[in-house]
Amino acid sequence: MQQRILITGSSSGFGYLTALALHKKGHIVLASMREPDARNRSVASELKNLGIQVIELDVGSDASVERGVAQALDISGGIDTVVNNAGVGVLGLQETFSPDDWRKLFEINVFGVQRVNRAVLPAMRKQRSGLLIHISSLLGRFVMPFMGPYNASKYALEALAESYRVELSGFGIESVIVEPGAFATDFKTRMAEPSDAKRSADYGSMAQGPAQQMAALGEHLSGPNAPKAQWVADAVVRLVELPAGTRPLRTVVDGLGMGEHVEKYNAAADALTKGIYTAFGMGEMLNYRP
Repeated sequence: MQQRILITGSSSGFGYLTALALHKKGHIVLASMREPDARNRSVASELKNLGIQVIELDVGSDASVERGVAQALDISGGIDTVVNNAGVGVLGLQETFSPDDWRKLFEINVFGVQRVNRAVLPAMRKQRSGLLIHISSLLGRFVMPFMGPYNASKYALEALAESYRVELSGFGIESVIVEPGAFATDFKTRMAEPSDAKRSADYGSMAQGPAQQMAALGEHLSGPNAPKAQWVADAVVRLVELPAGTRPLRTVVDGLGMGEHVEKYNAAADALTKGIYTAFGMGEMLNYRP
């Protein structure tokens, strides 16, 4: 069934590929991005020429999100699915990131998601159906060095999405999570750098860790057998097209051997959550109810 789908961060990476994949499947795609008439003009024009609606939306701004969602609702008459894809990464020793660096990261990766969800949920609750898809990361389930603030933001996103799963179940609205591993997109070229990098001088050889880790990752992500970012877009399409009430809470997408371990973690966490909710007499809250 055709759905009306709003995607954030559609100018590149997973968001761009997801917009193309969903459009190809016949869905009404509302591809949002910052500055579609300026720095993202080229990709915006490409999407428009394909028949995809382009929305100007900056998840870091309350006003921009409200305007963008209002425009999307006006164009399509409703929103059935939101793909919360917009996000930024960081690379560096955790101590070298100032509180302001952390604030800027959470503004996009966490608060931006909350802004978008709050803007679309009144309409979804009114229609008593909807799907929130949150693009998280395997690093929302385990910690890698030199990406501490990013890890923390994805852990926060996981909790945000899981709480919505429970609180929205009675409205027929599902909240699910996609956990990609590492893929060769332009994401790593746009990673934010710490504003207090001089502190790394006190770390000795550990100060070279971030650059060495990124170089090693680059080798894994090159070559004909490297994992393909399209896999993430395809996973989103599958979630969109699954019948309501059958979608898994978490979907792992990985090609470097980490995903199988995270899937075991997720299964254990699901069992733990079910047990705790059941013990407190709230087990039914974990079930989707149309």
